[in-house]
Amino acid sequence: MFLKKLELQGFKSFPEYTLIEFDRGMTAVVGPNGSGKSNVTDAIRWVLGEQSVKSLRGGKMEDVIFNGTQSRKAMNYAEVSMTLDNSDHYLDYEYDEIQITRRLYRSGDSEYQINHVNCRLKDIVGLFLDTGLGKDGYSIVGQGRVDEILSTKSEDRRRVLEEASGIVKYKVRKDEAERKLNSTEQNLTRIDDILAELKERIEPLKEQSEKAIAYHKAYESLKTLDIALLVHKIKTANEAMGGQGDYKAKLEEDLRVNEDRFMAIRNSNTELTNKKDSLEDLIEEKRQELSDIDEEKYNIGSDSKVASVQLEQLKVRFDSYEAEEKSLKEDIERLSQEYKD
Repeated sequence: MFLKKLELQGFKSFPEYTLIEFDRGMTAVVGPNGSGKSNVTDAIRWVLGEQSVKSLRGGKMEDVIFNGTQSRKAMNYAEVSMTLDNSDHYLDYEYDEIQITRRLYRSGDSEYQINHVNCRLKDIVGLFLDTGLGKDGYSIVGQGRVDEILSTKSEDRRRVLEEASGIVKYKVRKDEAERKLNSTEQNLTRIDDILAELKERIEPLKEQSEKAIAYHKAYESLKTLDIALLVHKIKTANEAMGGQGDYKAKLEEDLRVNEDRFMAIRNSNTELTNKKDSLEDLIEEKRQELSDIDEEKYNIGSDSKVASVQLEQLKVRFDSYEAEEKSLKEDIERLSQEYKD
């Protein structure tokens, strides 16, 4: 198994899609301080399921998303995909190539994928247990990690040694089994408490059950007797009525006929009411039209009066113009005669 390629987009200092390919053998990433070399290691640690923000050199998990610069706007998500060659099936997985993807949005939502299929973080962590490639494995040795491995604290060295010896998977399974056993023991304790409580209630419930059974038997007997009594009363009433039965039947038939007539009259009344409402709406519509016509007639009359007054004024002015024209013609003739003279 070996690392084939690493794809980054929106992760820390990689806003653009970036592809880093690794050949067999040793690959070195060089560059000046601040160029983002450590971000490559952080990306690998992050895609393997790292949840510690401190290990990723940040204050909160959203800090791994590219935050923008003066010339570029911030990204809304960060995505890292790591592809491994598994042709030797070093990892317990059926495919010869495995791609692990992790995506984080600024809203806090995250996605995990194995070969483009959504999965849980637990699935990714379980895939790399005892391989040395997990987020706490010895395959990733960051700055200051050597001191941690060589420190005098036995628990610091123990995590690395357990990962290297291949017992982490079994420890995880053991812890999970112990949690399930503790949960089962608590459930059993609760069940024992419930059984003890139910045992105390068995005797009172048994007495109540016997009373309920006796009540149901008495109730069924009473119901049978009530039915027999009702049948007897009906039979006695029919015998007492004698010939009244035919009269009753005739009254019921008359009642049915009258009910049918009532229904027919009510339906007819409904239709007439609907017609009345329609006619009232039509009358109101015509009344409104008549009102509009009267208003238009009034406006036309007013306009006609104004036009008549204006016509009279025009006639007076016309007569004045004719007299003036006649006077001017006389002046013209007089002046023409004077001009000839």
